[in-house]
Amino acid sequence: MPARDRPDYVRRVSDSAAAPIRIVIADDHAVVRSGLHMLLDEEPDFEVVGEAEDVAAARRAVLGQRPDVLLLDLNMPEGPSLPAIPELIAAVPQTAIVVLTMQDEPAFAREALTAGARGYVLKHSAGVELVEAIRTAVAGGTYLNPELGARVATDVAASAGPPGGLTAREAEVLKLIALGHTNAEIAAQLFLSVRTIETHRAHIQDKLRLSTRAELVRYALDHNLVEH
Repeated sequence: MPARDRPDYVRRVSDSAAAPIRIVIADDHAVVRSGLHMLLDEEPDFEVVGEAEDVAAARRAVLGQRPDVLLLDLNMPEGPSLPAIPELIAAVPQTAIVVLTMQDEPAFAREALTAGARGYVLKHSAGVELVEAIRTAVAGGTYLNPELGARVATDVAASAGPPGGLTAREAEVLKLIALGHTNAEIAAQLFLSVRTIETHRAHIQDKLRLSTRAELVRYALDHNLVEH
């Protein structure tokens, strides 16, 4: 049945015609942005007011449009988007950030929500779930992918106490870096993608304020992650 013929469509139009939910989409893939734009256009009370291909463009769009919601991909061309979340929230507090990502590890979800994101949705679950996450965020709530939420609830990595505020996974990646493994080799050992390892490495460097492999090796040795 076409959307406009559904009873709930008429009701939603009536309820929200005066105040559309204004959305900016930030993703580095044009095809993804186009698909999300079409998906959101099906909701009569949603209005996509901007798109961005990187964090800098997302910042400009948020400051210029002051949308109700920013859909933010975690992996952008210039690096992880997580560090930008608190900055964006401080600049435009009325904009709720909903992360839309392929990263399905609990550590990423925890970090995003701790940073101030109001939603965390996996791209393979986008659709009805994304619409629900947007509505929840605008209403002042927090949305987390249910499957991932169950894993976050049972994940004890955060309380294991790795040094420097690292998660258990990040400490594991740092150990393998210190042992001389490449990103590809670490990905193979941990059954993760190379891009996920690159994101973990960027988070490690950001948390520890270290920039070179030599510094990471020294840190791992000093904190007994590997033997001298």
